[in-house]
Amino acid sequence: MIKQILGKLPKKTVKAGDSRDAAMGNGYESSNSNSVVRSVEPAGHKRAGNGEYLAPAGSGPSPAMNGTVVYHSSEPLPAFKDVPASEKQNLFVKKVNLCCAVYDFTDPTKNLKEKEMKRQTLMELVDYVTSANGKFSEVIMLEIGKMVAINLFRSSRPNPRENKAIEGVDLEEDEPLMDPAWSHLQIVYEVFLRFVASQETDAKLAKRYIDHSFILRLLDLFDSEDLRERDYLKTILHRIYGKFMVHRPFIRKAINNIFYRFIFETERHNGVAELLEILGSIINGFALPLKEEHKLFLIRALIPLHKPKCVAMYHQQLSYSITQFVEKDCKLADTVIRGLLKYWPITNSSKEVMFLSELEEVLEATQLAEFQRCMVPLFRQIAGSMNSSHFQVAERALFLWNNDHIESLIKQNYKVILPIIFPALERNARGHWNQAVRSLTLNVRKIFSDHDPAFFGECMEKFNDDELKQEESSSKREALWKRLEEMVASKSNGNIPLGITNGKSSQ
Repeated sequence: MIKQILGKLPKKTVKAGDSRDAAMGNGYESSNSNSVVRSVEPAGHKRAGNGEYLAPAGSGPSPAMNGTVVYHSSEPLPAFKDVPASEKQNLFVKKVNLCCAVYDFTDPTKNLKEKEMKRQTLMELVDYVTSANGKFSEVIMLEIGKMVAINLFRSSRPNPRENKAIEGVDLEEDEPLMDPAWSHLQIVYEVFLRFVASQETDAKLAKRYIDHSFILRLLDLFDSEDLRERDYLKTILHRIYGKFMVHRPFIRKAINNIFYRFIFETERHNGVAELLEILGSIINGFALPLKEEHKLFLIRALIPLHKPKCVAMYHQQLSYSITQFVEKDCKLADTVIRGLLKYWPITNSSKEVMFLSELEEVLEATQLAEFQRCMVPLFRQIAGSMNSSHFQVAERALFLWNNDHIESLIKQNYKVILPIIFPALERNARGHWNQAVRSLTLNVRKIFSDHDPAFFGECMEKFNDDELKQEESSSKREALWKRLEEMVASKSNGNIPLGITNGKSSQ
């Protein structure tokens, strides 16, 4: 009876203080809303390295995880349509705090009622943020930031597996790891995306809550193995970059650092393609003339991204970003081409095909002056690719002549280029095992012979002379080796041939 009487008494709410939110780790102050209870560290709980509070061993999931005690109610919260407009913001804050509860999704039988209530509440938040017709207050910004941080910046994410995008391994073989909590995480991402994109979100106020620390933790999530999560992160980060101009230099620098660590230390990261996709759009918006900072980014980060073995995972996005730079400033073509030659693959034929495809895109945006600066080392490499025993590599190199702009650049400098590639053309025409490669080679030979028959004849004559000299040199070398072998055989038999004294020829 006493318990029943006490249960009917109204519960006293505690006003939030000015303590900093431990879960965010970025200096957020807690809300003054009556629906939020002061963040406290429960007795016997340990603090994790990321500011979260870990429950004691054996305890189940608790709404008080992550260092935040959330709003509780024995009855479901009313719908937004059932309260007056003046109460909607307070109700929104209560619903956001209800969604701060974190549950264990590895066991689908646990907390079914609470999980469904949270999912329904998150859906209501999506609708509210989408249809908002008034500026969001700082309290709402704070609470959304806290809810997003508690749900997304989780320490229990599975460790990423080693990248398998190397030659001979199918990228589609391994099933990607899917987060069992995605049914809730997706809606949290949707709430945050619509909040960032909303016209009712004032960037000048929101930057206090979506700050550098928050952005760094958001970037850490790009290493998720769940493609769905990376796709949301890509869209959200792009929106943040567009809306928060003050954060743009920091975002570029942070992405830079991720690339440096990937290239020079780990060569393991799942989100390089998504980050490059964002950068491709950012580069497209760079003002001219390009800042020195952007050129250094090209030289120190983008070009070295060709080095890792797993370049196939992100090569399409990388090639687009590189080409954007050349289209912005044609003088960078020489730098880009020499960078490609520096990291040109030696034994990886599939990677070489990708490099040749990217080279064509870069050359298509290259002007004559820049082309002339790098054409000698470039066509030495192309000649080597034309002679490759891997037919796809040789074929892709010969396809360069199918591009009208590249063919025009070559014709304007044919007296330099033809002597470099003529031996490769002749060897292919005479003896390449693949019929398609031989046909393409004959087409390229015809282009040069039709353009300047006299010079083509000179190159042919020089090639034949060089072949004769090489044959003579080879014959002399073989004769010398044969003679040395005879000397060794004679010595081993105790006989010294005529004309040989003390191991030296009398001649």
